[in-house]
Amino acid sequence: MSENSKNLKSKLPHVGITIFAVMSKLAHDSGALNLSQGFPDFPVSPELIDRVTFYMKKGDNQYAPMTGVQPLREQICRKAETLYGARYHPEKEINVTAGATQALYTAIAAVVHEGDEVILFSPAYDCYAPAVEVHGGIPVFSHLKPPGYTIDWDEVQSLINGKTRMIVVNTPHNPTGSILTDRDMRKLDKLTRGTDILVISDEVYEHIIFDGTPHQSAMLYPGLRERSFVVFSFGKTFHSTGWKMGYCLAPDELMQEFRSVHQFLVYCCNTPIQHALADFLADDANYLGISPMYQAKRDLFLDRLKTSRFKFTPTSGSYFQLLDYSDITDEGDMDFAVRLTEEHKVASIPVSVFYPDALDNRVLRFCFAKREETLEKAAEILCRI
Repeated sequence: MSENSKNLKSKLPHVGITIFAVMSKLAHDSGALNLSQGFPDFPVSPELIDRVTFYMKKGDNQYAPMTGVQPLREQICRKAETLYGARYHPEKEINVTAGATQALYTAIAAVVHEGDEVILFSPAYDCYAPAVEVHGGIPVFSHLKPPGYTIDWDEVQSLINGKTRMIVVNTPHNPTGSILTDRDMRKLDKLTRGTDILVISDEVYEHIIFDGTPHQSAMLYPGLRERSFVVFSFGKTFHSTGWKMGYCLAPDELMQEFRSVHQFLVYCCNTPIQHALADFLADDANYLGISPMYQAKRDLFLDRLKTSRFKFTPTSGSYFQLLDYSDITDEGDMDFAVRLTEEHKVASIPVSVFYPDALDNRVLRFCFAKREETLEKAAEILCRI
């Protein structure tokens, strides 16, 4: 290490390696079933892969437009209007991104300044706070209220002040699987109306919501739509998380700021995959049918856990299920998650890592975006604990 590098001051001194990498490595090293990191263990649609191959062979292998290829932006606009009655301009208000995390980071980078406060709801997906902090912003946390992990809007009201720049919401929610209701979105609309507060609505699990419950997108509410970056993930919808493809919708004024950062962060995204996704989105059945598939996986997993000592409330959305292990051991959730992986060969995520104060409610997060045989085997092991 050089003398100069010894004086390097970290912008994120308290941030280590993400828990997803830690637990996935531990699962690999231990030969455990990996129900920790949120990725499917079943294949991507052969038809979608064929379309990617088609465009690669066709020669669409060079830089895409910075905003995304036009056919894909047009399909995104059609989808937003069909599902949510929201009209976005394909040239001015849509941007394809290298995954949802990049979209979230870009939106925060574009509008958060030194000293700005950003309200987050914990347990919170772990990319939000670091993105705020690295740009000089201040994360302000409101704990969701278990067991339903609901928002205390009176508390949110008390947190808002002249420094509040942004509120980040996530529905369906990672890691808890809770969802925001129409009442929640109207509360958010009312709290931000007439203010300069912006919103990020992280909706990457929009098509993974259960029991016939409608998804309450920020796009459904005109007041919210005018002040929101709404973020989505193709990887979550089409079981292709390794492709790192997502997109952001925002009104023209906000999208101009978004693009000012995006162009220097990644510039553009994978060209043949964008063309393939445009073709795939043209058939609504390719995304509207995934909720029943994931609900069947959730129900299978929970049915097999009925004789276990874990306690649970069925998740409302996403492909994550929380399991309360307080009847099994008094161990902290990180210690128990490690032991569960090493000794019992099932990997999960300790939920305390999603809290700024490492609040430990003895709850673990399990991903059920897995083949039926994987879920059957995992549940059998968990029932023996």
